[in-house]
Order: sequence, then structure tokens, then C-alpha cells
Amino acid sequence: MATVVVQQQTLRHSTPPPTAISPSLNLNRNPSPIPNKHIPVCPAGPTPVAPQSVSPASREDVADQTSSLLYPPNGYKQLSTSPPVYSIDAVSLASALEYWASQPLPDSSKVFPWLHGLHPENHVQLGFFTNRKRALRRIPRVWRGITIIKVGGDLTAARLKGAVSVDEVLTPSSAEFLAVDPREGFSVRNFQIQTAKLAALSDVVVYAEDGGTQKQLLEVAERVAAAQHRWRAKNDPDQTLPVYNTFVLTSTFSEVEQRTPDIVAINSRGQLTGQVTDFFQWERWEMCDMSRASEFSTNIWQGPTPDYLLRPGSFEPTTGEYFDVLIEASDLASLPGPRLLAQLNKQLDDGPQRLEFPSSGSILPPSGDDREVDDLVNTVRWLYYLANPEEPDNRPDADGDILMEIAAKKPRKILIHCPDGYTESSLLVIAYLMFAEGLSAPEAWLRLHCDKKRNFFAYPYDVTFLNAVQGRLLYESPATKANCLTGAASPPWFKGFDGSLPSRILPYMYLGNITHANNPEMLWELGIRRILSIGESVSWNSYEVAKMGAENIMHITQVQDNGIDPLTQEFNRCLEFIRKGKDDGTATLVHCRVGVSRSATICIAEVMASLGLSFPRAYCYVRARRLNVIIQPHLRFVYELLKWEELQLQKRNQPPRRELEWPTVAREIALMNKPYSR
Repeated sequence: MATVVVQQQTLRHSTPPPTAISPSLNLNRNPSPIPNKHIPVCPAGPTPVAPQSVSPASREDVADQTSSLLYPPNGYKQLSTSPPVYSIDAVSLASALEYWASQPLPDSSKVFPWLHGLHPENHVQLGFFTNRKRALRRIPRVWRGITIIKVGGDLTAARLKGAVSVDEVLTPSSAEFLAVDPREGFSVRNFQIQTAKLAALSDVVVYAEDGGTQKQLLEVAERVAAAQHRWRAKNDPDQTLPVYNTFVLTSTFSEVEQRTPDIVAINSRGQLTGQVTDFFQWERWEMCDMSRASEFSTNIWQGPTPDYLLRPGSFEPTTGEYFDVLIEASDLASLPGPRLLAQLNKQLDDGPQRLEFPSSGSILPPSGDDREVDDLVNTVRWLYYLANPEEPDNRPDADGDILMEIAAKKPRKILIHCPDGYTESSLLVIAYLMFAEGLSAPEAWLRLHCDKKRNFFAYPYDVTFLNAVQGRLLYESPATKANCLTGAASPPWFKGFDGSLPSRILPYMYLGNITHANNPEMLWELGIRRILSIGESVSWNSYEVAKMGAENIMHITQVQDNGIDPLTQEFNRCLEFIRKGKDDGTATLVHCRVGVSRSATICIAEVMASLGLSFPRAYCYVRARRLNVIIQPHLRFVYELLKWEELQLQKRNQPPRRELEWPTVAREIALMNKPYSR
């Protein structure tokens, strides 16, 4: 069996994407969900033990507050007095944002559980997080942010770094901040409430794109200032919280683009500038980088749908990428019949030919009628002899009346593609490997992942179907002699296998769930020799433990996915364990129960530390490589990772500077996950 060969050289992340984004990476703030991806349910675990009492508000909290160039506002011109509104120019705003990004975030213990959302009528949430400790419900006195509001609400153009619309912060046609704490239910992933929740603890800057009037700006600014005044009167009657102010950006957007381009996320033409990290852009770029087309068998490639096929009216590649046959795996496709294949074969000299094939998970196991099996075998055989014309196939198709004549000319280059480069196309790719190389289904799974270095995803239906047609594929295979077929049973790891392998995040680090962890035979075949269990231990027998070695198994205990248990204090120990495996030339599986929160947090921390990436970029890096399962570190884990970023910059002797602030990070994660929400 093939095993993973772990790279020993220093890992280097690929270069950043160009400013000009390809069509497949275009900004889309209301995206359609990527097919077949899903957000799993992450159990929060048992109700936590009552936390230690927290002392009442003290002067130390106020002293720990993040400083700001916007406070006090004495150096800014006052535009109105009741309530006060001040003016600010582009250079001053850019300086204030840069200064804020260099200030350490408050310790997580000083902002949680308040950031989870503690509505006074939500007794479930209150009971879980505060357990009758009213001091835990108090508003943090250490936060001072900057909220940028664009008047007009259209954020697809002329968007400043971190800008939001008025409706995300204020109630419609009134002067009050939105009340966003959930009235019912329980969640540790209320990313969607952070923008409005923290706007009340921020200085607010109001701006408009070119064409907006000073009157419009001032009207919105006065609403915001009035909302700040009302919020303070309601929530801080003793006036122990800091005072927050409202500003109007007096520079036009054209001036901002010219004088301070580094704070422009989307220019006036609606184009991403590349100056500000964008989660949507980076996730798509990381996905394309991870699944870029590669040759997995002679002249047969797997990868994402080429950009030129996505551009209406365009038929030719623009980057030198050329394929004779492009096969798109699609949920809407049917198995091609022999007559269609014969027709395409005659047209090959006329130019690139296109063909559709059913997507992974869409073909049911045969039930008496062998037509689908015949069509599958004919298709992979046709592909094989197009790619390998030096081995002509003179056998007739299943009907016996249409000869599959493959002209023995030049080898044809074939791309099997789908939007993300792996999901819909995996069934055909595995079936082809089985046929072309005479492999059993489990051998094909391992060959594609370990030797060909493809990250891919298959469904339980695919396992069942390929097991059912395995004998036929091997019998027809040019790499297998019929009298040598042994009909060997599947290996133990493949029994009960659901099609999904743990996700290869780095050559030496995998991310998976408890089911992956409890299949030690599969882990061994993948070259995984170390197990890092975060909160959930494996159920192995003594033989399996001895084979792996007790020293290669680490269990981080008492860490539930409950929004309370911290994980930061375990980062160094976990990463040292992972790197010991790297140094030994082997790989580590990091897992929890579902493989999306606790274990994903550890993997993000390692990517940040080893590749030198900021949290937003490391988050998208891991998210793309978790394939069809969307990672879901909860609010506190994400916050802790932003604090971890500060530590990494310090270790590298780099100036402290966050790429994105906490409210923006939370907002972007909420928007990315919205299409998949149930």
C-alpha cells in the first residue's frame, strides 16, 4: 500500500493572489452555497462548572482600555453640538485605524461571556454562561473600537476597510442601536451580532461615496450620536464606561483613494483593491490553489472548472492551458452512451470536445439492470484509449454493435472538472484509476490521496457503487489479466468506510473527526502515526495502541466546545506534539468530535505559526482544505486566535498589527456561513 511521504523542507505558502481577480474569484457578497458543503452540528458539551466570581467594575478595567487616536476628540473640529459630532479627514482616519490595529486586544476573560450575547430574557443562555453570577453579565470597560458606517448602504463599491451599512448598526428610522442579543435559544457562534453589539462601544465614523451630500452625512452622524447618548443613559447610568464619539469623514472618496489607498477595500468601480484582506476572495483562491488541476494518470487530469468555461461566449483558454476533452461532473448529467462517445471520437480533430458525467453520490448501486455499469465501463475505457492510443482497444462495446475505434494518433489530454475541483468529479476519477491501473476501490482511494496528492471527497453511495462494480472494472482493465483476479476481500479499514478521508491541511498535519480517529488501520495507510485528541479520546484496543505507540497519542482533556473552556493555554503543547511528528517524517491527525471547532482551532494556530499567516488568511487556508465540511471554531476560539496572532508577530520581531479587527472578522465569518445555515 502507498503511504504518505512527508515533506521535510521548510513550508512556503504560495504567493498572494494578484489584484486582478479571475472570474471564479469575483467578489460576491450574496454567494450561492458551494454544492454539498455543510455546517455540522457541534455539541456544546455538559453545562460547565460555575466559574469563579468576578470582581465588580474597577478602575483597573478602565485603565486597561485600548487607547485611541480619536479620544479625546479635542483636536477635531466640532460640526454640531447637541449631540456633538466631529469632522475627520482621510489621513487622520487612516492613522487612527493603523493605531487601533497595533493595540493589543483585551484579554478574552474581560469580554466574554458578554460577547456571546446575554439577553436578560434568555434564561438558557444566561444560565449556561453566567450561572447566576451577575458580574459576568456586565458590559466590558476595556473595549474601544472604531466603527465605519457608509451612508447609502451599498457596500459593493467605494467600501472602506471594515465599513458597514447604517442598517447593520441602527434601528430603522430611529436613533437607537440595534438590540441584537438573542431572546431565545443557545449558541456559542453568534458571529452575526458582533458588529452591532460593539458599535455601541466604539467611536463611529460616517462617510459616503462621491455624490453624497454633507447634509446626508450629518443627518446620519447625528442619529448615531443620539444613539450613543441614549445607549449610555440606559446602560451606564453611573457613567463608569468610557465616552464614545461620532465623526464625519470630510474627505471625498476620490481623495481617500488617492491619499490613503491602504484603507480602501473596494474601489469606486466595485473592484477589490487587494489592500484589505477579503475572506471571500481568500477562501476561493485557497480552494483553487488546493485543488488546482494535476495529472493523476497518464494524460488524465483532475481540477476545477477552467475560468474560460465560466465566461459566457468564450471558448478558448487564455493561459496556455489546453485539453482535448473536458468532462464536467454535474448533478444534472446522465451517463454517456456508446453512440455519444463514438460521435465525440469522430470530432476530436475539430477541436476540444465537452462531455458531462454524473456527479459523485448520484449513481445508485446496480440493481439487476447492467446498463449503467456498461456505460460507466465504456466511458472509462474510451478515456483510457484516448489518453493511451499506443494500446488500441479492439473490443466491442457492451451492445456488440458499435466498435469503439480510437484513432491511434497522438495521445489526448483530458480534464475531469467541477466547480471546486474535487467534489462532483471524485467518483469518475476513482473509477478511472481502478480501471487504468487495475486497482481495487480501497487501493484507488489511497493512490489518489497519497501518491497523486489529490485532496478529494466521496460519498457513502460512491463506496457502495464502486464496490459493486469493482469486479467488472478490474476484469475489463488493461492492467489486469482476467485469470489473475483473486477477488480479495476489502481491507479492515475499508469496511464501514463512508468515503471521506481526514483532511490534509499540511503534509504533516491532518484534521478529522472521531470516526476518522477510530479507524487506526486507515490512519496507518495514510502515513499518520500520531494522534492528537482535543476533548474526545479514541476507542482503541491495546493492540492498536501498542502499534501506534502510547507516546504518539496525546489527549487534551476537559476542553468542551462550550464557549467557556479556553484553548490558548494548550496551543504550545499541541504544536510541539505536531512538530515532533513532522521532525520524525510522519503525520499527525488532530481531531475532536466533529473536526470543525476545537481541532480546527489547533490546526489554524499551527498554520499561523508555521506559514507566518495572519488569522484571516490561516482561517481561509484551513477552511478550504477541510473540503466539504465547514470549519466552525466558536466565538471565543476565534478571539483567542486573534490574540495568538499578536504573540506570533512578537516572536518574529514584527510590529504588532492586525490585518482585520474583531468585528470585521466576525461579520465576514457570519456572511460566509450564511448560505449554509439551516
